[in-house]
Amino acid sequence: MRLVIARCSVDYVGRLTAHLPMAPRLVLIKADGSVSIHADDRAFKPLNWMNPPCKLKEDGDTWTVTHGKTGEKLVLTMAEILHDSSHELGVDPGLIKDGVEAHLQELLAEHITTLGEGYSLIRREYMTAIGPVDILCRDALGATVAVEIKRRGEIDGVEQLTRYLELLNRDPLLAPVRGVFAAQEIKPQAKVLALDRGIDCVTLDYDALRGIEPENPTLF
Repeated sequence: MRLVIARCSVDYVGRLTAHLPMAPRLVLIKADGSVSIHADDRAFKPLNWMNPPCKLKEDGDTWTVTHGKTGEKLVLTMAEILHDSSHELGVDPGLIKDGVEAHLQELLAEHITTLGEGYSLIRREYMTAIGPVDILCRDALGATVAVEIKRRGEIDGVEQLTRYLELLNRDPLLAPVRGVFAAQEIKPQAKVLALDRGIDCVTLDYDALRGIEPENPTLF
């Protein structure tokens, strides 16, 4: 991972345009090729970013990040670089889920038709180069489906599933692979992002999966 702290302006050029005026910012360039721009607030959320596949070209004070599929660009104009360092993080062991998420994964694998009639399980914890996909299965038409499970579904979970899908779709034995984002609660922003990326959202009823009938049955 490369960390650059610089006084810079940022312009996004694509389906939408956005401008960040000149200010000190943190630029993260990850091994997967992604580039994200951060301020000293907003917790983990970047001000702007470009997901892989993309390529960074440094031409003096102008850095251009171009997406390999859409051609959209992130243009950084560097006024001053305050820090520039690279660090090898190695292979990440992946997120260790809490008890509820782990149990949700187990229950959904046992009752995979919760996702739809005709679904069949390929396996749980399907390993990729960047970590395990919670559930890999097939739908009624035999198409491959990757499922990411969270207790609370937020934007970072959609981003995680997006990275898995990009890798899985490079495998001709699995492609095309579509995604399902499943959680007990899914935030509105996460639903919007998932829809934009062609990912289905499913709200899981933990008690129903455990076979406990709720006092007031609801359709989910």
